[in-house]
Amino acid sequence: MTDIFVGFIDEKTKKEYESAKKESPNLFKFLERATDDLKKNPESGIKIPKKFWPKEYVTKYKIDNLWKYDLPNA
Repeated sequence: MTDIFVGFIDEKTKKEYESAKKESPNLFKFLERATDDLKKNPESGIKIPKKFWPKEYVTKYKIDNLWKYDLPNA
C-alpha cells in the first residue's frame, strides 16, 4: 500500500488550518475528517472537468487534476 500525504498549497493555508483548531473546533473536526477521507481515497469528492480549472491554478501550481471535497454545512 502506498503512503498518502495530504499537504497544503502554501503557508497561509497551513496557518489557517492550524488556527481553526482553536478558533472553530467544529470546522477543524470537519477538516480532519476530510483529511482522513482523502488519505483513504485521494479521489474522494467530485472531479472538476479540465475546462473549469482556473488558469491560475494550472500556471502557478502546475496541477494535472482537480477535485472538490464538500464539507458538512458548507
